[in-house]
Order: sequence, then structure tokens, then C-alpha cells
Amino acid sequence: MRAAVRRALEICPVEVGVAVAGGDWKLTAVYQLASGAKRFGELQRAVGSVSAKTLTRQLRALEEDGVVIRTVYAEVPPRVTYELTEAGMALADIADQLGSWGKKYVGDADQLGLRSG
Repeated sequence: MRAAVRRALEICPVEVGVAVAGGDWKLTAVYQLASGAKRFGELQRAVGSVSAKTLTRQLRALEEDGVVIRTVYAEVPPRVTYELTEAGMALADIADQLGSWGKKYVGDADQLGLRSG
């Protein structure tokens, strides 16, 4: 568990969730991994316009927090896959709910004329 998560424990459970899931592309990566294990390149393409450096950093944090399992295969060339833990699957459900909320929010914003451009 990362120090940021330990600090969040002192505040409230919501802060723990934000400490684990907050960050560039984390929830999107979790959402994409819900369908099964993926190799790094496959996950990067599925996530979108994320740099390899950023995705690697976020996956390492998710791994340290027990959300993602990284498996390295002793092959040439090396092969690495990422998959969700049980906690990761629960977080994927939340990411799915957040996506549903986002679709509704955008629709409501469109209807109310709140979106620009």
C-alpha cells in the first residue's frame, strides 16, 4: 500500500478511494482490464492517448495498491500481462457506474445548453 493511501486512511474511506483510483488514466485502465488480462501495448491502445511513461506509472501504483496483477513471463522477447485482482474487479464496477453517470451528465449538459463548443 502506497503512502498516499495510508495517509488517506486517517481521513475517511472516500479519500482512500480517491488515493487509489485518482490519477491520470487509472480508472480507464481498470475499466479496460475488466474484460480480461491484456499486454501493455494492447492496454495502451485500449486506453487511448496515454504515454507509455504515464501508463506505466499508473499501473505500478495500481499494482502496489493491490488492484492490478502484473505477470512477467520468462520468454524472449519478454511478455508482460496485466489483470485485475478481486479488488480491481470491484473498482471496475465503480468505473462502469461512473461512465454511466458521465453519459447522463453530458446528455443533461447538452439539454441545458451547458456544454460549450
